[in-house]
This record gives sequence, C-alpha cells and structure tokens, in this order.
Amino acid sequence: MYLHVGIIGANGYSGIELIRHIQQHPNVTLNLIVSNSTSGKLITELYPHLQNIYEEQLQTLDVESIADQVDLLFFATPSRVSKDWIPAFMEKGIKCIDLSGDFRLKSAADYQKWYKAEHTNGAYLQEAAYGLCEVFAEDIAQSKLIANPGCYPTAALLALIPMVEQKLVSTNSIIIDGKSGASGAGRNPSLATHFGEINENVKAYKLGQHQHIPEIEQVLSEVNGEPVQVTFSTHLIPMTRGILCTIYLDLLEEKTTADILSVYENYYEGAPFVRVRPEGTWPATKEVYGSNFCDIGVLVDERTGKLTVVSVIDNVVKGASGQAIQNMNLLCGWDIQTGLNQIPVYP
Repeated sequence: MYLHVGIIGANGYSGIELIRHIQQHPNVTLNLIVSNSTSGKLITELYPHLQNIYEEQLQTLDVESIADQVDLLFFATPSRVSKDWIPAFMEKGIKCIDLSGDFRLKSAADYQKWYKAEHTNGAYLQEAAYGLCEVFAEDIAQSKLIANPGCYPTAALLALIPMVEQKLVSTNSIIIDGKSGASGAGRNPSLATHFGEINENVKAYKLGQHQHIPEIEQVLSEVNGEPVQVTFSTHLIPMTRGILCTIYLDLLEEKTTADILSVYENYYEGAPFVRVRPEGTWPATKEVYGSNFCDIGVLVDERTGKLTVVSVIDNVVKGASGQAIQNMNLLCGWDIQTGLNQIPVYP
C-alpha cells in the first residue's frame, strides 16, 4: 500500500514536523501543503532549513481540487478550523487525522464550554477515534477520522492509564503538574511567548480552565468505567520543546516502586515508543527531544503511601506530529515505527 497525503496548516510547527517525518517515510508521498494565510509562498520562505529537501508552494484550502490529489489529510490547524472542513473531505472518501482539539471530545456541549465555539458537526464527534496509539490501536485501525490527542493529555494519559485502568489508585485525588516549552503555543507571536516574558521565568497559566482538562477526564473515565476528575495545572517554562508531567496519586493498597514498575512494563510491553525507566531514575525532556518517545519514571513513597509518576515527551513530536504519523501507520496496517525511528537529539 502506498499513500498520497496532504497537510492543511503546513506553515505551523506541527505542520513542519509532519513534513520532516513524511520525508523519511518509505510508504508516503506528500502531494500538497496548504495554508490560507501564507498561500502562494514557498515553504522555504518560511522555513529555510528545508532548502534542497522540500521546496513546494503552499496552496489555498479548496475541497474539490485537494480531494483529487490525496488519500489522507493531516489537519495541523488551530482549534475551531478543522470542524468546518473535515466533513466535506470525508464525504469524498478522504481519511483525516486532526491534530487540533476539534474532534477529541464526544460532547458538543463540552466542546462549546471549553473551546468557546459551537460544534455544528456533532455526529462526527462520535465517529472519531481517539488517537492514543498505545491504548486505542484497534479503534484507530478501523476509523476514517482520527482525533490526535493533545500534547499534555498524551504525556498525562500514558502515565495514568495503567494505574487507573487496573484500579490501583484513588481517582478522587489525581493531581497533574504539567510544564511545557514555548513551542506548544504555536508560531504566531504573542506577549505570552515573547522572549522577554518567558526568559528566566516560569509561570502558571489557564489554571482550572485548560481545554485539555475534559479530554483527560473523558479518557480516564472511559478506562475506569466511572467518572474521573483531575486537578490539572499547566506551566510555561523557558525552553523550546518538551513537556514534563509530574503526577501525584494515592495508592489503594500497599505497593513498592518495583511493584508499580512491573505494572507499567507489562502494560507497555510491545509499545516501542513508551520507555519505562529503571527504579531510581526519572526522565528528562532533553532525553526525548526530537523523538516520538514517551519516557516514564515512578516512585512509591512508602512513608506517605503516595505514588509519583513522571512522564516526558517532545510536545511537537509525540505530542502532535509524530503521534499523527503513528496513527497513520496503524490506519494503514504498517509497523507503527515506520518513519519514526529517530534517536532523540542530545544534548
């Protein structure tokens, strides 16, 4: 099987990472790149590092002309964009992987509450498969619309699901402390990501209001079989890439760190992109930089009975474009590592 694909929103950070990974994929040709705001420009005008590698012109978003050129589309657009375009492409038989938040939530009311916009294609919310590859591979493989998880939810859910699904921790007091580099805010300049604002500075933002809260709770509730709520705090830190989530949990019975590590190792056996750290070691964002890995470390504090889980990803790769490629591989029946075998960049 050979696939012709296109990228809608190719001028952003997730779009440019998709180009990087697709160029290394043996089974895929990138037929077109689209961006209404920069239509007509060569991608090398925006990203000179692509010179002599990929030098195509950005096109305007047009359903009729695009549908004839591709088998699958990646939507690397901001939220509130893809919901109005994906149904038209799906009606023409084009499979879609959406990197935005437009199809992650199953409830149109929840979408309106957290994304501040009406979702007029509610039927597609039920149709979309949630693209957390290590957990929902079977659903993804059978779907025509995949909702790529958010960056924070990817790191948090991969750390939490083995514990919540096997009911080893209390679901009444889950605390997620998340920290992200500036690329998570996208490429458009803003005061929040201005160098003078983030350099030598760490700040909390969107406390109690982050749009990833209902996404995390929705998935945890599904695997738990009962409603789950979390306390989720996000922080912007002065680096380009990376997410680190430190998660605090109350164990329901006495366990050692070795016991918990065994649970994670068994759960992610056969999941090549989740690496569980040996006892006494914890991951750092630099150790997954530029890669599709999620690294997880755990500690049981036998004095307090609490479990601490540390999870790290590259927010633009495993938290966005790399996971989208992984979803495409599942969709096509290919080895999930195809095109994603990059070793993390270090230092």
